[in-house]
Parts: sequence; C-alpha cells; structure tokens
Amino acid sequence: MTVVIENAHVVTVSGAEHPGGHVVIEGDRITAVGPGPAPVTGGERIDGTGCLATPGLVNTHHHLYQWASQGLAPDATLFEWLKTLYRPWSKMDAEVVAGAATAGLAWLAKSGCTTTTDHHYIFPKGRGDLFAAEIDAAREVGVRFHPCRGSMDLGASRGGLPPDEIVEDLDTILEETAAAIDAHHDPSPGSMLRVAVAPCSPFSVTKDLLVRSAELARDKGVRLHTHLAETLDEEDYTRREFGLTPVEYMETLGWLGPDVWLAHCVHLHDDDVKRLADTGTGTAHCPSSNARLGSGIARVAHLLEAGAPVGLGVDGAASAEFVPLAGEIRQAVYMQRARYGPRALTARQALEIATLGGARCLGRADEIGSLEPGKLADVALWRVDGFHAAADDPVLAFAYGATPPLERLLVGGRTVVRGDELVTIAQDEAGRRGAAAHRRLMTLAREVL
Repeated sequence: MTVVIENAHVVTVSGAEHPGGHVVIEGDRITAVGPGPAPVTGGERIDGTGCLATPGLVNTHHHLYQWASQGLAPDATLFEWLKTLYRPWSKMDAEVVAGAATAGLAWLAKSGCTTTTDHHYIFPKGRGDLFAAEIDAAREVGVRFHPCRGSMDLGASRGGLPPDEIVEDLDTILEETAAAIDAHHDPSPGSMLRVAVAPCSPFSVTKDLLVRSAELARDKGVRLHTHLAETLDEEDYTRREFGLTPVEYMETLGWLGPDVWLAHCVHLHDDDVKRLADTGTGTAHCPSSNARLGSGIARVAHLLEAGAPVGLGVDGAASAEFVPLAGEIRQAVYMQRARYGPRALTARQALEIATLGGARCLGRADEIGSLEPGKLADVALWRVDGFHAAADDPVLAFAYGATPPLERLLVGGRTVVRGDELVTIAQDEAGRRGAAAHRRLMTLAREVL
C-alpha cells in the first residue's frame, strides 16, 4: 500500500524542511521525502495543503493507570501527593488499568503521539494481569508501545516512602519482570511492543533491587528506566541514606549508560549533567507535571548543550491532568526561557526533543523520530491554516500556541487519527472507559481514602 502526503510543510527533524513538500510511504516505511510534488503516481493521496508534517511524537514517561485518579491532592508536593495516592492505587485491578490505559493512550494519539512508554510499578495481588491489560489497550488504540515493568520493594517499615501493602518482595519482582519480558518483548525491526525494566525510585526500592534489575535487563537485552532527581526531598533522602546525590548513587550501582533513561532529572548539579552526557544516559523531561507538583524546572538547556539525550514526557494523568503531549513542546520552550532566557530553547529544538530525542532515549533513533527514507512511517499532520496561519512560520505556530488540529496520524503507515478523530477505536468509547475506570477505582478505594 502506497500513501503519499503532498503539499505540506515537511519538517524532517534530521536537518531539512520542505515547504510544499512530500512524504511517500510504502507499507510501514518511508521511501521518499523532499520538496515539491512526489516522485510517484497512484496510491492514497493525502493533501497536506495548510498542514505541517512532523515525525510522530514520542512520549518517554507516563503512568497510564493514573487516568483513574485525576484531581487528587491538587496542591501537594510530590511526597505528599504520593502518600495520598498510594492507598487508592493499591486497590486498582486489571479492569481499572484497562479502562485508564485505553483513555490515556487515545488521548496521547489525539495529541500526535505515535510511540509511548508507560511506567507501571504497582501490582496488587489477586487483581489480574495489569501489565497485559495496558498492552491490550495499546494494541487496540494502535500506538507503538514501550511498557516498563516497574516495581517497589522498600516499604515504610524499612525506611521507604510507600506503605508496606503495595510493595513486592525482591524474588517476586525479578520473576515477574523476567516473565513479562519473555511474554511480551519484541526486539524485531519495526516492533510495536518493547518492554523495559523499571524499579520505581531511590526512595521506594532497595539497592539490591536496583542492582539485580540492571543485571536482568542487560541479560535480556532490554532498557532500564526509573525516576530520578525529581525533587529536593529526594536529594535529601539519598544524601541522608547514602551520602550521595541521586545521580552519584545510581552511578555506583551501574545505572548510567546508553541503555538507561531517567524520568525528570529536575535537580541536577553540574557534575551530574556531565555524567549523564558522558555516559549517554537519557532524560525524560516532564515540564507540566514538574510544575503541577512544584518540583522545579529541569536543566534541559544544559543537558542539550552537554550532548545528553533528552526526550519529552507527559507523566501520569494524575499529576498532569489532560495535558496533551504536543502541548509539552510549548511548556518546554516557555519554562526553559523563563529560567534561562529567551534563547535557552527554540521551537525546533523542542520539536526535536519530542521526536528524535525521545527516540534516542528509547534506543530507536534508527527507526523513528525523524522523516527519512527507510524509517518507520510514524507521521503527524497538523492543520496550521485558519487561525494558525497568522504566523509566517508554521513550526512556531505549532509550538508556541494552542495545539493545532491533528489532520492525520499514521503509525507504521496505518491511520490512527483522521480529521482530528480517532479511527482505531470510537473516541467517545475511549473516554467512557476512562471515566468508568475512575469511578471503579474510587469505589474500590473508599475504605482507604
């Protein structure tokens, strides 16, 4: 099947822009990108007049189950927020996760996301297969999925933040994580599903879990992910417990390297920035969530200047309610400039973070993140006519203002969104499932709220 996008302003992200350009797709791959008319006839023709064509956006950090717990602890710090939400989360089941994941993934697709991660780290006993539930939802919505099998083994009685009833023991975690990789991870070219290993955070997991998880991931050939340096409270914790900053601590455990990406990294010292750059360790930047929780503004400009991989992330819907991934491009630009000045981050740099930067974090820059022949046909087509046409530069119109309508979203050449409407699953149905998941979780959680 040939698909031709023509007459669009094409931003490859790999260095070229083509006003009035084309993108040609054969099957699940891009075969041609360039200026002017497409060099092929026939196939499905998509008129991109008035549109901006970009690579599909890559979401490098998320918590899909949190769609079911939006609006709680609205004025809390991270640690306060977590202590409030751990208990209702302890009551979630596979039905809650399925509904929340369907709504969350549909919302991501509606905001131009073609590849997303998810960090699921709470697995209440006897509540069904929560990991499989979100994988099934991703398959139904049609996005490329990198779920991370998370974990916590350090409960409050042993000095951790989470209550004891929601942590797992080390052996169970390692067994279940290995089983999830064996059952679901697809390392083949063009894969729609890859699994990562993701202990939750330094204040909710033991040193043994971090070390053993890294060994497991590298033995299985999958990537590593965790939260790090999100708040000053976390740094106080690691300095008190280990005499090290969060980044220094993770380095002693073998947790820096090109197969690792870390969520947030808000509070970094100069030496930390250098360590991440020198080791090729990625960062998932989540500007809205960090602002909502009052955590701070990450040093994205400094990480990029040092050469560290940086991607963009929404984070969970309970700390970034209804935030579209495309909107995080604007948030990233504005927050870096608010802190470091008007040249700290450009619109095109932010678009690159949201696409190719995310692909680098996930180890897939050879396949996604830019519009180039041979890469997977993950393409977003945005309407920048109408009100958005008042800006001479369509990239600025896209990045600086309200997210424009999504004319088409292709994942591996398959249409997921058309005319700003989901086509893989009924849009209203996805919303209803998310609302039902919220009601169910709140019902299940009444005894602990």
